[in-house]
Amino acid sequence: MSEQNVPVSRFFHVLPEGRVYRARSREEALALLANSGFAWFDLIDPTREELETLSKPLGLHPLSIEDCLDEEQVPKMDDFPSHDFILFNWYRYAEKAVSIEEIDFFLGKNFLVSVSHALSAASGNSRTRLDEAIERDLVNVRKGPDFLLHVFMDYVVDEKFKAIESLQEELDTAEETVIEAPGAFKPEALLRLRRNLLILRKSLFHEREVLVRICRRDSPFVSEGAIYHFRDIYDHLAKFFEAIEIYREMITSLMEIYLSVLNNRMTVVAHRTNRIVRRLTLINTIFMPLTLLAGIGGMSEWSMMTNPKNWKIAYPAFLLLMVIIGIMNYFLLKRLEARDRANAEKDLAELDK
Repeated sequence: MSEQNVPVSRFFHVLPEGRVYRARSREEALALLANSGFAWFDLIDPTREELETLSKPLGLHPLSIEDCLDEEQVPKMDDFPSHDFILFNWYRYAEKAVSIEEIDFFLGKNFLVSVSHALSAASGNSRTRLDEAIERDLVNVRKGPDFLLHVFMDYVVDEKFKAIESLQEELDTAEETVIEAPGAFKPEALLRLRRNLLILRKSLFHEREVLVRICRRDSPFVSEGAIYHFRDIYDHLAKFFEAIEIYREMITSLMEIYLSVLNNRMTVVAHRTNRIVRRLTLINTIFMPLTLLAGIGGMSEWSMMTNPKNWKIAYPAFLLLMVIIGIMNYFLLKRLEARDRANAEKDLAELDK
């Protein structure tokens, strides 16, 4: 098995002794089905006509072919007389966005048909890694197409872990930013993470149901010995689903923390504004009666409402009176403020009780 620059469909015949023979064409692989072993048809972006050429010799149901060509399906497993149709998902996380691509399996007694997209097959030498995984487990693969299906699905699940791990790293970064530098944090990042997690959660929920059916032996094409291997895949999916739920709760908590920090900052700013307004109000309150007195006294021009001969006494006495009134106003306001503060503290203490 070898990786090509442009992914193309491949056809293999797996012999009981574990040797894998790559057929030159679809017809040759179908002809080899008459011998021992089983065939693996690894299709990349097949057309309806290409799938229908396998329909009659393998007994593929038209409904399963229809579902295979429909990209809006959710993971599922359908039973047919000659095969099982399994729809799974392939995760890719790039440029801070999750993309889900469909991967389909037709599992029969002596064949496995896998249908992948060219993008997922070509990305990151994925086919090379898949071939290496199959070669490492040839002892089990030679037992039947159900064991090959397990290796393929196990590889797909490992790729899911990479996407989920990338999301976790981004979530950890967002958490550190919220705590250490909330001013530089952008809440849009949490909303995008939440949307990606919801996409993964929907897929994982249905994929767990597929594995439940396989482990429950609903499929006659999965042997007893292969069940234990599929249970391991189910455990991984269950762990991923639980991790997604935890990440969603973390996003909710981070958003609450961010809003709390934001509210605290706004409260500090409002408190500073209130202190400034209180100071200005205090100054204005003190000088209001003084301004009134100065206005009334100024209406009699320079005499200050006294005989012009007494201005040397009247002016200093009037200024002294204004100073005394200002000081009295100041201490009166401070006392009223202290009383209001004490009453507020008393009310808070009663509420705490």
